[in-house]
Amino acid sequence: MTRSAERPSCIEERNIKSHHHESVEMVLLNKVRVCQRKKIQLFLTLLIGSITLVFINYKYQLGYGNIIARYLHSFENVTMTSRCERVNDSERVKISSKGIWTMNSIGRLGNQMGEYATLYALAKLNGHQAYILPAMANYLSPIFKITLPTLHDSVRNRIHWKGYNLNDWMEDQYRSIPGDYVMFSGYPCSWTFYHHIREEMLREFTFHDFLKEQANAFLRRITGERKNMTYVGVHVRRGDYVHVMPNVWKGVIADKKYLDTAMEYFRNKYKNVVFAVTSNGMDWSKENIDNSKGDVFFSDDPKQSSPADDIAILAHCNHTIMTVGTFGYWAGYLAGGETIYLTNFTLPESPFLKVFKYEAAFLPEWIGLPADLSPLLPKNDAKLD
Repeated sequence: MTRSAERPSCIEERNIKSHHHESVEMVLLNKVRVCQRKKIQLFLTLLIGSITLVFINYKYQLGYGNIIARYLHSFENVTMTSRCERVNDSERVKISSKGIWTMNSIGRLGNQMGEYATLYALAKLNGHQAYILPAMANYLSPIFKITLPTLHDSVRNRIHWKGYNLNDWMEDQYRSIPGDYVMFSGYPCSWTFYHHIREEMLREFTFHDFLKEQANAFLRRITGERKNMTYVGVHVRRGDYVHVMPNVWKGVIADKKYLDTAMEYFRNKYKNVVFAVTSNGMDWSKENIDNSKGDVFFSDDPKQSSPADDIAILAHCNHTIMTVGTFGYWAGYLAGGETIYLTNFTLPESPFLKVFKYEAAFLPEWIGLPADLSPLLPKNDAKLD
């Protein structure tokens, strides 16, 4: 073979080198294109992810901001039916859950119970759903098996309420109260609001089992070995009323003579009577209540002397002696039986009578003993006829 045939010509060498360079450039170009595509894909992924996060956050905030609005809207076109327990027990009343009716939560236990019962009765009477405020729930739900739902503060604060002040007695105008979002105010406690549904009220104020057990244990302890006992609960209201009644309301609170008379009534009428005394002035009670017969027992155990414990004991008695105030009233209402109360305990010109009516405060069958008003009179006219 000739020498020229053994090696390529110059033209062939140039073609080979050119082809080699083109291949390298193509490889480099492909790598650049792949890298660019990856960058574009990464950029688009990040962009889409960012947009998605912004959208999700917006939807979350929008949704959270509208939760309460949707919650309120859920009340709108819903109705439910409830048994209206009136005299004939055959009437049915439509309860519309559109809107919310509620009541201020002010005062102590007796006031809270009165506000709850009034709200319950008026809402039912007018065909609306009642809700209680958290403060009222905190007061009552640890003691009673109440059923009204609680209105959260976040909902209450977003509602434009129609305020409606109540007197402490039922009036005809309360039978047709307008408005879907009504906030009642006042200190109502009168039986005239709810006595027509008494059995429902007693169910609402059913004590939790542990309070029942404690109250019954106390009554068993004071019974001892005796049989067929009649229990009379005695509530002696002292505390702030010692000063408020004479100085603000031109009235008096129960004295020793009143308690002696009331207790003697039950001693004469029933055999084997024992008296369970609760009070926010226990020292005064022990000094002024006659226990010469050994039939008086004071509920002053430091481990069992809260308002919840006291009202549970009183409510589990057969009869009641109350003095003044809503706490004693509820003790008598829950216990049933006979109740003796202090009546005519203010002077005729007392400002208390502008917000209080004796006939609306105490059930007609209860027994009223007139108060001694002589401490309120001038020294030279210390007795009333």
